[in-house]
Amino acid sequence: MHDDSRPRPRIVSPGTASTPASPGQPPSDATVLFDGKDLANWEQRRRGETLPPVWKVENGYMEVVPGTGGHITKQRFGDVQLHIEWATPAQPSGNSQARGNSGVLIMGLYEVQILDSYDNISYADGQAGAIYGQFPPLVNAARKPGEWQTYDIIFEAPRFDGDELARPAFATVLHNGVLLHHHRELLGPMRHRRVSEYVPHEPELGLLLQGHGNPVRYRKIWARRLDLHHS
Repeated sequence: MHDDSRPRPRIVSPGTASTPASPGQPPSDATVLFDGKDLANWEQRRRGETLPPVWKVENGYMEVVPGTGGHITKQRFGDVQLHIEWATPAQPSGNSQARGNSGVLIMGLYEVQILDSYDNISYADGQAGAIYGQFPPLVNAARKPGEWQTYDIIFEAPRFDGDELARPAFATVLHNGVLLHHHRELLGPMRHRRVSEYVPHEPELGLLLQGHGNPVRYRKIWARRLDLHHS
């Protein structure tokens, strides 16, 4: 885990930001979680407390305010299709994990990493598009700092039978229209420098955007509930 000698994904150039592979328009059955106007669908999660949202909203995006907690949706999801657009600071500072760091935590637990991975070397299972601490992306499809990027994620929630895991979580992830993970079986929730294992939880939980001290921006966030008929 987080081994700097682990082979890093090759670089693949995505479509340009002006003509992205995924236009990001929500389908008719989607729940729009952020429309660029306000944080009515969000709450701040900080040190286990639920507080009013405080991230900045302007020009159609929300921006992480350093020093605040992550922001989580009031709506809860299990199996889900998620679209989210994000941008790291146009003027990068720091390196490795200190550069444009945030994350999309589905169910508040299972993280697809956000990082400025354009000309920025970090450990493979912590770069943009990684299932954090578990699986590097197949390729590095990062755009330049400040450019808008897209994630399209299909997530199958884990199933529990009492205290036992009946079926693990699975994720398919596309970054700027490029496939990073195909029906990848997750080892468990995100853990930092620890091997993960599943702990039973509710079948639906909120979507968390991580506050990690960097002013990452988000826009055009929508989700579709899925019924994948897994027992």
